[in-house]
Amino acid sequence: MKYYTRPAILLLGLSLLALPALAQEFRLGFVSLDRIIKEAVPAKNAQAKLEQEFSKREKELQTQGANIKGMADQLEREAPTLSESQRATRQKQLVELDRDFQRKRREFQEDVNARRNEELQQVFERANRVVKQVADAEKYDLILQEAVYVNPRHDITDKVIKALNATVAK
Repeated sequence: MKYYTRPAILLLGLSLLALPALAQEFRLGFVSLDRIIKEAVPAKNAQAKLEQEFSKREKELQTQGANIKGMADQLEREAPTLSESQRATRQKQLVELDRDFQRKRREFQEDVNARRNEELQQVFERANRVVKQVADAEKYDLILQEAVYVNPRHDITDKVIKALNATVAK
């Protein structure tokens, strides 16, 4: 029995020495991508760039939509005085114009969404690099981007936004 007691005591002593290493603080952080998109300067710059890039096309579509609505209103007012063939011709023209308008609107929306995704992807890549830098500098073990609940003391979003904004200022 003595033969097994000695190694057991030695093993117990060694495990007690390892306890401080296990008790080392686990650092956890959280980053809100929604807040980064709303508050970070690179995200705001990307949004402004998109608005500038697509504002002309959007105005053209709004004008075209208003023209079609005006034509529809005019047709409705004049319908009682028009002959059947004139009314049918104008309705057909209106339907074709509206179909063309809807197609252009859909293409515009697809283009806007594609460009927004490209710009946001660049912002996310920059944000992820900054998150990694903050995690390394402050010795975080884990950084989460999505959670059901986060204690505010774990939220490092402000630090990330501040660091992202600082990179833009350079």
